[in-house]
Amino acid sequence: MIELSPAPAKLPAGRRVYAIGDIHGCASQLANLHALIQDDLERRPTGSALLLHVGDYVDRGVDTKGVIACLIDGSPIPGTEMVNLMGNHENTMIEALNGERAAATDWLFTGGRPSLQSYGVDPESPRETWREHVPDSHMHFLRELKLMHFEGGYVFVHAGVRPGVPLTEQARDDLLRMRQPFLYSEMNFGAVVVHGHSPVKAPVVRHNRIAIDTGAVFGGEMTCLVLESDQLGFLTAEPVGEPVSIAHR
Repeated sequence: MIELSPAPAKLPAGRRVYAIGDIHGCASQLANLHALIQDDLERRPTGSALLLHVGDYVDRGVDTKGVIACLIDGSPIPGTEMVNLMGNHENTMIEALNGERAAATDWLFTGGRPSLQSYGVDPESPRETWREHVPDSHMHFLRELKLMHFEGGYVFVHAGVRPGVPLTEQARDDLLRMRQPFLYSEMNFGAVVVHGHSPVKAPVVRHNRIAIDTGAVFGGEMTCLVLESDQLGFLTAEPVGEPVSIAHR
C-alpha cells in the first residue's frame, strides 16, 4: 500500500496525478512501474487520474524504440489521461534527425548511440540515413511533446524554471536544461515545480519543488510521484539489467 504524507501544494478533490521521472530507454522498468500504478488505481480508485512523464524517454538505455512504442497510442493504463513532456534529449534527437550536424555530434556524445541501435541503425553509418529508420509515428510523438503542464498548485516541467521569471514566460531552453540557479533557489516560483533532469538518489521534496529523476538508467529505481489532495507518495520500480556508466551523463 502506498504511504502518503503532507505535500507542499494541493490538487482538486478527486484528482490524482502519477508523475514519472526520466526514463532513458529503460522500457522494462517503465512497464513495471506502469503495472504498479495500475495496481494502485485498482486498490484505491479515484475520480480522475493523470499519467504524466516528465521527459527524457530516449538515449543511454537500450530500448528507446520500445519506450516510445509504449506511449504513442495513448495511456498504457486504462482509465487514465496522459501528458508527455519534452526533455532535452528528445530536443537533441529531433534536431539530429532533422540533419543539424552539430546536434548529431552532440547526440552521439550524450547517449544517442543506444537510441540509434534500438532502431537497428549503426551509429557510424552516414548521418543523413538515420532518419529513414525512425518511424514517422515516433517522430510525430517527439515533436508533439509538451513543455509544461499545470495541475492545481503544481507545474510540471522537464528540468526546472528560471527564478524571478513568470511561469508563463519561461524560456524553452530553461525548461529543458535548467539546473542552477533553480536547484538552490528558495523562491516561490508561483507553483510547486515537479521536475526531473538532475539525477538524485531519492526523490527530493522541497517547499517549492519536487525532484523525481532517480537515475533509472544509472542503476537506480524509476520513480513515480503520486499526488492527490494535499498528500503525496511514491511508487518505485527496481533496476532492470546493467546500469549505464556514470561517465556518460
